[in-house]
Amino acid sequence: EVMDEIRSLRKMFEQHLAGAAWGESARAEPVKTEMLRQMLDAGFSPRFARDLLVDLPRELNARDALGWVRNAADRSFLTISAESDIVDRGGVYALVGPTGVGKTTTTAKLAARCVLRHGASKVALVTTDGYRIGAHEQLRIYGRILGVSVHLVKDAEELKQTLFDLQHKHMVLVDTMGMSQRDRMVEEQMAMFGNSNVRCLLLLSATSPGDTLDDVIRAYNGPDLAGCILSKVDEAASLASSLDVIIRHGLRLHYVSNGQRVPEDLHLPNRAYLLHRAFKDRPDTSPHRLDGVEPG
Repeated sequence: EVMDEIRSLRKMFEQHLAGAAWGESARAEPVKTEMLRQMLDAGFSPRFARDLLVDLPRELNARDALGWVRNAADRSFLTISAESDIVDRGGVYALVGPTGVGKTTTTAKLAARCVLRHGASKVALVTTDGYRIGAHEQLRIYGRILGVSVHLVKDAEELKQTLFDLQHKHMVLVDTMGMSQRDRMVEEQMAMFGNSNVRCLLLLSATSPGDTLDDVIRAYNGPDLAGCILSKVDEAASLASSLDVIIRHGLRLHYVSNGQRVPEDLHLPNRAYLLHRAFKDRPDTSPHRLDGVEPG
C-alpha cells in the first residue's frame, strides 16, 4: 500500500512538473509551443512533431512558423511526378496490404489507367486471392469490362510461370489476398514475390490511426517494396497521421485514391493539397481538440 501511494505521488508530481515545463516553454518559446500544439491537434505523432520543430527559427511569428513547418515536411515527403508514373514505365506490380483497404478496386483503377494509355492488349491482371468468396470473380468482371486477361495463381511456382508467359505485356498487376498485418502468412505472401521481379505497392488507408499504419508498414516493408498508395482519402477527417507515417518511414507515395469510381478516383499525389489537409487545424467544436491548459 505504501509503494502504491509513492507511485501515485510520483505520477502527480511528474504531471505537475510537465504542466510547469509546458508553461515555461510557452513563455520562453511561444511560437514553437503553439506549433507543437497545432501539430498534435492536427493528428501528427509527438515524435514527428519534435523532430520537425527542433530547427524552427526562434525569430519567426506564428504565421511564418507554420509555413516553415509545412516546407520542412514537404522536403521530406517523397512522391512520384507525372514523368515517373509507373503506368508509363510499365513493369510487374503487386498491390499488398491488410483487409479492406481497396486493393482489388485500386488494381482495376491502375489497369484502366494503363489501358487508356497503352491499350488492353498491353495489360494483364493476376490474382493470388483464391480464398475469399467472389474475390477472383470480382477481378474477372473488371477484366471483362476493360478487355484484359485475368489469371489466378496459387503459389510462387505458378506465379513465376504466369509472369513468364506474360513477359510481353507492358504492365502486369497482381491483386493479393488481404490479411491482418499480424498474420504469419504475410511473410509467406511477401516471400512469394521474392524471386520474380515483382515490385510491391503497399495500400494504406487514410482512415487508419497512425500506430496501426506503423504496424502495417513494419509487416510489409522489404527490398521489393516500391512505395505506397494512400486510399480512402475522401473518408478521412484528417491526413496528418497517414502522411506522418509515410514521411517517417521514407515511403514514396505513388497514387491517392478517393472513391470507388474506376478509373476516375485515382490520382497522382498533389503535394500542396495533401499537406494543406494534413496541417489543417481541428475546429474548436471538435471533441478531439485539446483545450485550455490540457496541452500542458
